[in-house]
Amino acid sequence: MNKVYRIGELSRESAVNLETIRYYERIGLLQQPARNASGYRCYQQEDVRRLSFIRRGRELGFSIEELKTLLQLADHPHSPCAEADQLAQAHLQQVDARIADLQQMRSVLQSLVGCSSTSAEHCRLLETLDRRDCCVAPVNYARTVHN
Repeated sequence: MNKVYRIGELSRESAVNLETIRYYERIGLLQQPARNASGYRCYQQEDVRRLSFIRRGRELGFSIEELKTLLQLADHPHSPCAEADQLAQAHLQQVDARIADLQQMRSVLQSLVGCSSTSAEHCRLLETLDRRDCCVAPVNYARTVHN
């Protein structure tokens, strides 16, 4: 006999917040569950597995649209893996770019900490944010911060 989960149990088993589960239902990542005579949602073990898959994908930074694609591939286990690999490669490139941006931000912040000024007027961080260079060497913002 298959175990039936209410939404709270599903949340605990999958480590996904209740509101997030409802959101995933609204956008179609998770199918609308059957309801019992009292109107409570009734989930199955497959829903726990699917939510865990989605949670792990979100933890890796995949977008909702990317997860929709990955779920379609997972739902058809005999389909080619090439599309999943392409998504992973593209995502890896995005992660590498973010890491490079964060390393540049870290470098700038390292140059700003340890200010010995006694007043905000000459605070290195405030001067940098205001693009004043009365007490600090100029920072190349174009290179440092990417939109």
